[in-house]
Amino acid sequence: MQETALKERARDFFSALQDETCAALEKLDGGASFREDLWQREEGGGGRTRVMEGGSLFEKAGVNFSEVHGAFDESFASRLPVGEGRDFFATGISLVLHPLNPFVPTVHANFRYLERGSSGWFGGGTDLTPYYPYLEDAVHFHQTLKEACDRFDPAYYPRFKKWCDEYFFIKHRNESRGVGGIFFDYLTGERADDPLGPGQPASAGRGIEFVFEFVQGVSRAFLPAYVPIAERRMNEPYAEREREFQLIRRGRYVEFNLVYDRGTHFGLETRGRVESILMSLPPLVRWVYDYQPEPGTREAQAQEFFKPRDWLHEGKS
Repeated sequence: MQETALKERARDFFSALQDETCAALEKLDGGASFREDLWQREEGGGGRTRVMEGGSLFEKAGVNFSEVHGAFDESFASRLPVGEGRDFFATGISLVLHPLNPFVPTVHANFRYLERGSSGWFGGGTDLTPYYPYLEDAVHFHQTLKEACDRFDPAYYPRFKKWCDEYFFIKHRNESRGVGGIFFDYLTGERADDPLGPGQPASAGRGIEFVFEFVQGVSRAFLPAYVPIAERRMNEPYAEREREFQLIRRGRYVEFNLVYDRGTHFGLETRGRVESILMSLPPLVRWVYDYQPEPGTREAQAQEFFKPRDWLHEGKS
């Protein structure tokens, strides 16, 4: 019996993961449900976008699944470090959750598989973006991800945590988007390339199937990493001051997604569905000219969290 192609198994996994994630988030919200849009891409493939709005917990939550194929523009293909030619296949899941309560963090996760020519690779990750950060929440998020990574290789978490810190950094603001998480890309499981810098990736030589197992394991760690934090903070009282700060910090999120985010750029470069690509943007946001938090306030203290830190070490101190 012929083994099912990796791209089909990856597609089926991400599709099922969308179902599992949406069911868990609806239960967490306790009232709202996702609306679903099925869409087709003219050049090939399509997807399933699910959005929840106006919930008791989530002001806006989006969970996307897609499976697309076709040909890259030559200019875009030339910038990719893996594969050859213009023909591609891509499938994955992407989610962004924007809670109403300013004490509940926004969170992002994305896991994907791509093929270009004869090469295939996985990428993805998840990061936490609190408005009023708590050390215990950052520690829980990172500890859960570390445990998921350690089941495959103890070198994964420190390398992918560092990559996340470097990737989710708003250069023009000189600050991190949030408190980080893990991020990885172009993982082939081979030694032909090393997108992580000097030395070989932790998965090098183990093959693409090992990387797929890792992606399945770490993507299923997302809910255990985030849900306990949301449950802990969702009933905390807040006032107009906290809401205002939340909307200002959301502006930073928008800036990153439109200026730097690879997923946004990939979707637009491959002529994806714009509504699904920009699903990650929050429903309400503010830009206040030259905003500076008042010294000694919780808003000023929050700024100290928006830079790379060793959360697990700090959690033990």
